[in-house]
This record gives sequence, C-alpha cells and structure tokens, in this order.
Amino acid sequence: MGKITRLPPDLANQIAAGEVVERPASAVKELIENAIDAGARRLAIHIELGGKKQVRVEDDGEGMEPEDARLAVERHATSKIRRAEDLAAITTLGFRGEALPSIASVSHFVIRTRARGRQSGTEIRVNGGTVASAVEVAAAEGTWVEVNDLFYNLPARRKFLKSDGAESAQVSRITTQLALAHPEIGFTLTSAGRTVLQCPPAASLRDRLYQLYGERGDLIEVRKEVGGLRLTGFVAALAEQGPTRGPQNVFVNRRVVKDRTIAHAIIDSYRGASIKERSPEVHLFIEMPPDMVDVNVHPTKAEVRFREPSFLHEVVRRALTDALGQGGVPQLQLRPETVVHNPVAATTTIPGVLVGGAYPNRWVPPPSYVAPGGRSTALGAGSSPSSTGPSDIRPMIPLGQFRDTFIIAIDDEGVAIIDQHVAHERVLFERVMEKLTTGRLESQRLLVPMLIDLPPAAHQAILGRAGELERLGFEIEGFGDATIKVSAVPALLEAEDSSKALLALAEDLEGLDRGAQLQEALQRIAATTACHAAVKANDPLTYEKMTHILDELRATAYSTVCPHGRPVMLRLTRREIEKNFDRI
Repeated sequence: MGKITRLPPDLANQIAAGEVVERPASAVKELIENAIDAGARRLAIHIELGGKKQVRVEDDGEGMEPEDARLAVERHATSKIRRAEDLAAITTLGFRGEALPSIASVSHFVIRTRARGRQSGTEIRVNGGTVASAVEVAAAEGTWVEVNDLFYNLPARRKFLKSDGAESAQVSRITTQLALAHPEIGFTLTSAGRTVLQCPPAASLRDRLYQLYGERGDLIEVRKEVGGLRLTGFVAALAEQGPTRGPQNVFVNRRVVKDRTIAHAIIDSYRGASIKERSPEVHLFIEMPPDMVDVNVHPTKAEVRFREPSFLHEVVRRALTDALGQGGVPQLQLRPETVVHNPVAATTTIPGVLVGGAYPNRWVPPPSYVAPGGRSTALGAGSSPSSTGPSDIRPMIPLGQFRDTFIIAIDDEGVAIIDQHVAHERVLFERVMEKLTTGRLESQRLLVPMLIDLPPAAHQAILGRAGELERLGFEIEGFGDATIKVSAVPALLEAEDSSKALLALAEDLEGLDRGAQLQEALQRIAATTACHAAVKANDPLTYEKMTHILDELRATAYSTVCPHGRPVMLRLTRREIEKNFDRI
C-alpha cells in the first residue's frame, strides 16, 4: 500500500490558512484591506481579548450581491483579477481570494453584507470552514464581518499566541499603518469597549499624521519624483535626540511592505551624515507603476519584488539625503520665571561670559557683517531677511562665547547657541571625507616616531586598517606584539592629538566587523580624526575664528549634527522670544 495520501479538504484549508492568518492582527489586516478595496470611507474595528475571542470589522463600502457573498467564502474566488496577465499590474490590496476562506476555516465566522441599492442583505455563517447557513437578512449597506474564537480548531497554533495585551498592540499597530496609508478613510478601533484609535477622514497625510502621533516638529518632510517614482512622507531629523529606534512604516502604492532594499537605503542615508547607529522613525510612501513591482510573492502580501531594485535604492537614498540636509534645528522653549533665587551679583564675573555691558576688544563686531555670498546684513532693526544658504543655517553674526564652550549668535530669525566643538567637528569631517574622495589627506612626518601600546584586539584592529589610516595621513607599522610605531600623522592634527586619536580609533575599529565596507571604516576614522582636530570646549575663540566656524558650517551638507550624532545647535526663534515678552 502506498504511503502518500490526499489530505482532506478541511485539513488542507487549515494548513493553508496558517500562511495567511498568523495571529488576530493578520485577520484584521485582511478584513480592512478588503473594505478599502470595496470603496469604504469609514471603518469600525472591534476586538476582544486581543482579537483571540472576537474580531469585528464593519465598513460602508459597496457591499456584495447574494451570489457574490456565497462565493467570497470559497477558496480562490475573487473579483480582483481574471487572467494570469492581471498579476503583472495589481492595483488592489487583495487579489488572491484566500483571506476570507482562510479566516473562516479556523474560526466561527459570520459575514453580513448588503450591496448598494438592494433592499435586503445576505448573512453567511461558517464554522471551521464549513458553511452552516446562508440567509437573507436586514442589513445596512456595506459589509460586517465577525470572527469568533480564532484558531479554536487549531490548539497547536492558538497556544503560540501572545498575551491579550501583546496581540492588542499588534492589532493597533497594523490599524495605525493602514490608517496612515489611507488618510481619506475614517478609522475607529475599540478593544473591550475602550476606544484605542479614532481618526475621522483627513484632508492630507500631514493631518492624518497629527491625528495618529500628535504634533511632531522632530519630523522632516520628504518629497522627490524621478523616473516614474514618487516619494513622499516624513522622517526623523538628524538632530533629533529621541530613541535611536523608531517605527518604520514603508508603503508601496499604499501597501504596507517590508523590503530589505528600502530598509538599507534608509539606513544608508543616515549613515552618510553620522556614524551613530540608529533605526530612525520613517513614514515613507512610494508610488510607482504597478508593473514595476511584483506583490505576488507571499500570501501575506507584505513581501514584494521590484523590477529595478538598484534604481529604487538610489532614489530612496537620495530623497532622504536631500531632506536630511535641509533638516531643521532643535528649538528651545522659554520658561519665564517670576522669582529669581540667589541672583548673581552685578559685579560677579563668570568665565567666558560677556560682562560690563560691552564686548571685549577681540569680540567687537564691525558695523555691518558681510554674509557668505557678499550680502551685507546690518545689525540695526531695518535689516532685511537673509536668504537661506545651502543648509538650514542662515548667515549668523557671532556675539561671543558662553563658558568658552558655546558660541552665541543671532540672525534675522532669532538666537542660536552653537556647540563650538561639535560645529567644528562637522566642518572638519566633511572636509576630510571630501579629500578622501579625491585621494588622501596631507601628512606630516614626525622627527621622532611615536610608540603607542595597545591591547591585543585593538592592536590587530589598527594594523588591519593600516591602508585606510594611510589615506588619512597616518603611517603605521607593527612594533612588537602590543605596540605600533607611528612615523607620520595628518597635517591637521597636533602630535598629542594624534596619539589620542589613534587610541580612540583602536577602540572604535575594534568593534567594527571585519567585513565592513571600506566607506564605513573611512567614515569612522574620519569622524575620530575630526573630533580630535576640532576646537575643544573651554577654548577661547577670537571673533574671526567664531565667524569662520559659522561660515564653514553653513557650507556643510549636514549642519545639524556632528558625525557622532550630537546636535550642533539649539535655536530660540524670534516668535518664541516675542511670545514670552507678550509682543504677539
């Protein structure tokens, strides 16, 4: 007797359902997508016990005729496609004809629907994949689907579900994503009678983003259109000092997707500005001709394939790079105090602060300041707004230093506090990276070579990157098991700073994977070199030096963060100042 037998249809359906319905959130996603395809303008989702006990989705879409309702619970029955050629250009969220029968095969399932213009509706009840009844009922226009006791007939699958709270969080996450992708549709999500999400139809993506996440001044807008691709959305600013990991919602033709090509382009765009490891918050919408993307890859439809992945990667990377380069500066908020405790005496001198009501001689600015580009900006009230430079940093006039660490500057839009070390580090980093693209940095030989002792792992890390270090001006060779000999250093570093930079590099490169890209290694080396070459905190600066740093900062591609991810400046806007002085 043969060993191979044909599986019963109900068992085959349950196995197939496991690919489509992994958890309650999967069922919610499929039901919402069906409603969107049906032209719904308002959706109400309700769950009990994280969706394990009950999932209910109600929409005001076009509904179904009685014969369509009966076919909808049969496998591979769909209104979305007709021929194999249709798979080459899918324009709907659903198309496989598997969602409803898969859900119905592992639950007690009820669908009640009424097509627009009909006097009555149809109700279909399915238990574990078997149709129990199909009757005519009174119903509102649209479709109402209820899923009870999910996986009741698959205890092996049910026991792997998470807690009620964890499953509720997954339902909330997928509902939020779909609400973000379709701002024109109203969404309401309730859990055990508690309203979790309520978003009326919104006029724009910005409005929907506000409904879901509140006021988000830390996000910057992305817009780019090239080669048939259109990118829009919002991403975390470089200077944002919040969590290094944030939600990443990526949509292709308004379909929620997970794609390594896009994820890599996002990380790559941030890595170009900073070596700080982060997974930034991203809400990115990509629109492309449907024949440029294959969505028929996996039953969940979350994985897609692109006809030209390299082109897509470059477009996404450049779009985010352009947006990040124009990103805003973190703003301060004043908190006026009516009572001042222990005021500093008028005769008290605080190091590094302007005193006596006048500038020290080395800080006295000229009557007018010539901004980069030759435009003169008078200090008087009659000055006209300056045009924005290549970055978001406007031409600024330095007033002096605070604690010999921060440059205080003004422009037509307010007051800025600049960390002098971080700003100079950004300038030097971009200068170093620019030099490296054309060759190598200038080097200076030492009269007496330096000998530096290192731990074994750090010793190997430095010697393993000797070629990259040579491009930056270091000439290094082994000198025993735990010592390196340095015969030359970059011209922009003092000998003492070179020693400190190499010790920091040894620690930094030790944690870098051996298979890391050359560009990544060079960035780390350049960042450390720039850090040690930049002016330090507690360094007094002349007026000319402050002006030079601010002018050079304006010319950088990313003026809001240093290569290690720290913010360059904080800004106190004119509006904030006037508001706190009751001038608005």
